[in-house]
Amino acid sequence: MNSYLESLRREIEQTTGAVGAGALAHAPNGKWSAAQILEHLFLTYKNTTKGLAKCLEQGAPSASRPTVRDRVATALVTGIGYLPNGRVAPGRVMPRGIAPEEVRREIATALEKLGESLDACERRFGSRTKILNHPFLGPLTANEWRKFHLVHGRHHVRQIRERLRSSEPG
Repeated sequence: MNSYLESLRREIEQTTGAVGAGALAHAPNGKWSAAQILEHLFLTYKNTTKGLAKCLEQGAPSASRPTVRDRVATALVTGIGYLPNGRVAPGRVMPRGIAPEEVRREIATALEKLGESLDACERRFGSRTKILNHPFLGPLTANEWRKFHLVHGRHHVRQIRERLRSSEPG
């Protein structure tokens, strides 16, 4: 697995590996619980993999031509690692109530499949080819997708740690 995704897998495991269901379920008012954040990450990996599979099946990338806005957004996230707060997640990656134990069990596999799909697209279409559009960043190359998932994942791992700290007794 690519070092970005492997690093992310380790961070998620270290953060959630020994945490009980009660702590994962704790949510501050109006915010997602650690379990919901983990599910959101899981769904982003599965949905990106699904989009990449369509590109491979069709034998061509589905990415559009990047706009100036896309290039700036991509540079902020994948270049300097800045992920702005306050975005509402697209519906397809909103938590649906998948059991936390299932998500925790399957997330490493989902990340591995994502890595394999990105590798396959990179081999087939080239490392500089924009493969698939991200809903907010626009078209991304395989490596930009890897870096996006690392930056996005770390953003949410920090939130998970905050939730877990706030769920600890006094």
